[in-house]
Amino acid sequence: MADKPLITLAQLQAVCTTAAGRSACAAYVPALNELMARYQINSRLRVGHFIAQVAHESGEFTAKAESLYYTDPERVARIFKSGFDLNKNQKVDPAEVEFAKGYTRNSRKLANRAYANRNGNGPEASGDGFKFRGRGLIQLTGRSNYTQCGKGIGENLIDYPELLEIPVHGVHAACWYWTDRKLNAAADADDVRTVTEGINGKALLGLDDRKAYLARALKVLA
Repeated sequence: MADKPLITLAQLQAVCTTAAGRSACAAYVPALNELMARYQINSRLRVGHFIAQVAHESGEFTAKAESLYYTDPERVARIFKSGFDLNKNQKVDPAEVEFAKGYTRNSRKLANRAYANRNGNGPEASGDGFKFRGRGLIQLTGRSNYTQCGKGIGENLIDYPELLEIPVHGVHAACWYWTDRKLNAAADADDVRTVTEGINGKALLGLDDRKAYLARALKVLA
């Protein structure tokens, strides 16, 4: 008798809130079951927390790569402070909004600015920001993370970063990242804040959305 899957297509679709998300799920279910089992993401709490985080990060399995196409310069300056807080006062000033106008409606240019000199990336002119922008279910970002993840999953992600846009590799990267950050322990404790910090950092962006996904995931996995 075959092992019971950790999550079924129907369960994964029930976690999603959009038609696009429910449609995208099918491509991920086989890899999720194989790789979650391999990385011991294998209890109701572990699977629930993992699915909640990747559903949020990937726009319900629809975003294989980060877009970074923005039309609002104020939002650009607010979200990407590392590249646009020019006077380092942790505020969005009019001059910074004006500067950010030059980076709207241009994904490549914004990525190269926003992620310059971070996570192992080179300066803005290097192009690393766009090359190593968020990809995969957990939106892996930055040359350092791509390097470490590539070693962990046995793929050359530095020369071929787009591999993470293939569902099986996107899932594998997410499982590797989860395990590398030791997030099973936080999931076992049902600690969504610590899990979110491990994925997103201390800013805890989208925490309420992640909590909502978690509630749906734990309900369907009951």
